[in-house]
Amino acid sequence: MIRFDYLEANKDAFRKQFLEAKPFPHIGIDGICEEDKLLQLYSQIPEIETPSADYVFAKNKFEKSKYYELGGLFQELHQDFLDPRFAEFVSYISNEAIFIDPTFYGGGIHQGKRGSFLDMHADFNYHPLHDNWYRNLNLLLYINKDWQKEHAGELKLEDGRTGEKTEVDVPFNRLAIMHCRSYTLHGYDPIQFPEGKFRTSIAAYAYSIHTDQLESSRTTVWHVKKESPVKYLLSKIWVPAVKIKSYFSKSKTADN
Repeated sequence: MIRFDYLEANKDAFRKQFLEAKPFPHIGIDGICEEDKLLQLYSQIPEIETPSADYVFAKNKFEKSKYYELGGLFQELHQDFLDPRFAEFVSYISNEAIFIDPTFYGGGIHQGKRGSFLDMHADFNYHPLHDNWYRNLNLLLYINKDWQKEHAGELKLEDGRTGEKTEVDVPFNRLAIMHCRSYTLHGYDPIQFPEGKFRTSIAAYAYSIHTDQLESSRTTVWHVKKESPVKYLLSKIWVPAVKIKSYFSKSKTADN
């Protein structure tokens, strides 16, 4: 389903675009999949019922990590994401030696329903189930058929060090690739999609092996403005609260 020949033929241009992007390395690649197959897959996406574990920092956001269990084209896309050609392409344009997490932990189908939003945040760095897997890149395949700017839901990016910002549109058949660092903040504002349509993406995460951890392990860190005092306070205690919870219970994300 992934158009490997197209990606490889344009890898130098994509590499330049990714590495030179501001506020930090990222890119949006259009037409990454065969259009007819992705349209078929889109028509087969069920309404997801498992809510995101992001609680107060997200609204009406649902996830299915093991989307490949749906079979057919979902399994084909999963196999393409794990194909060595894809890892080689992503490694080349990002100048990082990476591999794709085959379990799609925390990834898979992400579905934002009516009024959905996701507050700005920086993702966890080391895989919760593999201490030496460093989360290097986020890959987000957007499947928003007939998306228009008035629907909102653009991927917002902000450098937490400088405050520099940009946005990436989220049309059908666009793959966004972005660095995953402590300062690569991202999220999206409340959506206004037409009734019955959802903000839909399939998320994959690219990891690199660190023989020794090069930075302190962190969970997701939320960046909420003081204008929302309750959420701001929660964002400040969220990291220690998650650590305490994780000590006593297994992650629900692992089950999903």
